[in-house]
Parts: sequence; C-alpha cells; structure tokens
Amino acid sequence: MFKQKNLIFIGAPGAGKGTISALVLAEQPLVHISTGDLLRDEIKRDTQLGREASTLMKAGKLVPDEVVAGMVRSRLSQPDCRQEGFILDGFPRTIRQAELLADALRELGTQLDRVVYLKVDDDLLLQRLTARQNCRKCGAIYNKIFQPSKQENICDKCGGELFQRPDDSLETAKSRLEVFYRQTQPLIDYYDKLGLLLTITETDKAKIMATLEKELA
Repeated sequence: MFKQKNLIFIGAPGAGKGTISALVLAEQPLVHISTGDLLRDEIKRDTQLGREASTLMKAGKLVPDEVVAGMVRSRLSQPDCRQEGFILDGFPRTIRQAELLADALRELGTQLDRVVYLKVDDDLLLQRLTARQNCRKCGAIYNKIFQPSKQENICDKCGGELFQRPDDSLETAKSRLEVFYRQTQPLIDYYDKLGLLLTITETDKAKIMATLEKELA
C-alpha cells in the first residue's frame, strides 16, 4: 500500500498511463480522475460548469483552464478523494493548469504527494501507437506487436472486429508526440523544481509497479 496517495500520472500518448493506473487501482482504492470523464459527467448532470463547457464545445471553442480546474476541484472535494487519495490522469497539461490545481488543493487543505512521469523512448511510443487496434463492439484495446489478439483482427473478448483509429497513423502519432512535448515539457520541469517528480524509464509493467511500490512507500 502506498503512503503517498495524491498522485498525478504524466506520459506521452502510448506511454501506458491507463494500463499502470489500472494496475495501481487494482491494489489500492485510489480515485481515478480523468478530465474527459469529469466533463461528460458535469454536462450529463447539467451543472453550471457543465452548461458552460457544453456551450463552448458546441461553439467549437476550447474549454478554459478555469472551467476544467473547477470541475477537478469539485471532484477532489468529495469524501472519497479526501479519504482514499487520487490519481489525476490528463490534468494538468500546462503550468497554468498546474497553478490552478495547486490553488484548489490549498483551498481544500491537501497537497500533491508525487508526480509520476512515465518516460518512454519515442521509437517505442510510435511502435505502440501505430500498432494499436480497437474493438468496434466492446472497445477493448490491442497492439499488433505487444498485445496481439489470438485471431488476427478479431477481439478475444467479444469476437468483434478490430480496427485502427485514424489518430493512430504514423503521421498523426508523430504530431501527437510533438504536441505533448511542446505543452508538457515545461510542466515536467515545473514539478521537477518543486521536488515532486518521479521519472520512470522502465517499460516492463512489473518493474514499473515495483518502482512505484518502493518510491511511494
């Protein structure tokens, strides 16, 4: 069990944040917070923040940092987050968002314990991204190189057809990595200067978990 429980996971597309988060959550009852899930929930519940976000999205505009941070703050204020701890996935992405998060945590009387950066070589990231397949029926994710289905292009779980999303093409994958480094490298430096950054360069899931168990104990 981790003693350091308030965590942020950072990693480029294909770094394995979702996979490692799932392994952590299977062992410890932390709250997994995805800004995408929060946004959909706020809109579904027709909250003020949800209405603001929905209006902007329908107009083709980006949801401002302050609105996203407000949703995150609202979720962090809930009893399960305060009692069990949390993993933030997908937020913050910029220093401005990190500053808003720090303000929210300060208001709630809590703080971050560690920011985990899953650092993976670009060549491996591109291999993972361009070989990824999704099931049309159940949404399961496979990788033709690292986690292939037993039968080519057929989902092991439901028998659905496996396909590659347009944003998993080589050109798009390279573009996504460029955007990640441009936006997120300053954030990594920011948390490093605060002494919160834990960089993991292992790619084996068992070794990553062993490092987390050691460093967050």
